[in-house]
Amino acid sequence: MIDSFKSLTSNMTDIITGIEFTNANGFWKYEEDKTLKEIEEYLSSTYHSHYTSEQSKTQTLDLIESIGDAEAFTRSNAIKYLSRFGKKNGKSKQDILKAIHYCILLYHFAGLHKNTNTDFPY
Repeated sequence: MIDSFKSLTSNMTDIITGIEFTNANGFWKYEEDKTLKEIEEYLSSTYHSHYTSEQSKTQTLDLIESIGDAEAFTRSNAIKYLSRFGKKNGKSKQDILKAIHYCILLYHFAGLHKNTNTDFPY
């Protein structure tokens, strides 16, 4: 799972670094470039704070995946963080970043990154 995530974030970095991040070019109307950068920084930071030891790099999500519940788990957690946004600690950036993280994990566990059929031209 960690290797898949590293591959996903590496691809995300390639996409981010390959695009000019200025509103002047008309590409980013809502400052998505800044948001993508914050997401990348947040995702990178989470791998230093998960409950693993030096002896085992296994995370709880790895165990959940091993019993076939990762897709439902990540979907449920995305919903949890989105539904508490604005209710617990105000409009917490952390809640949104966690929801996005779980959405990215859901994308992975749903196998969507492997799907080559897309409506998007890129």
